[in-house]
Amino acid sequence: MYKATNVAEARRLFEKFKGKWAAYPGAIAVWENNFQHVEQLFNYGSNVRRVMYTTNAIESINSSFRKVTRKGSFANDEAILKLLYLRVLELKNTKWKGKGKVFNWQAVMNQLLIDERMSKLIAKYDWLI
Repeated sequence: MYKATNVAEARRLFEKFKGKWAAYPGAIAVWENNFQHVEQLFNYGSNVRRVMYTTNAIESINSSFRKVTRKGSFANDEAILKLLYLRVLELKNTKWKGKGKVFNWQAVMNQLLIDERMSKLIAKYDWLI
């Protein structure tokens, strides 16, 4: 499904997946209950989707973010963003030090800039990149 070029193809491939994995109805049910999230990925271009599919890296970051936000209450969204930014800096200087960059990053950025909300966030924090 992740290699589909559009939502219709993803749905077709999902139907094929359901046939192949029919012996595991629990696994199919999980996908059926959450397929709307997969569909949302197709709001973005293929370069952005490729970054989103790297769930191990994303889950690692999310886990790291949960650790630093778990213990406190925050005055506003800006306070949380500052804390997350500091965590990213820490990861950049330790865990990610010497690691490669995101493949085709400029294309990813261009696709994200189309989304108005993302464009505003990128404009605000672009100096961090």
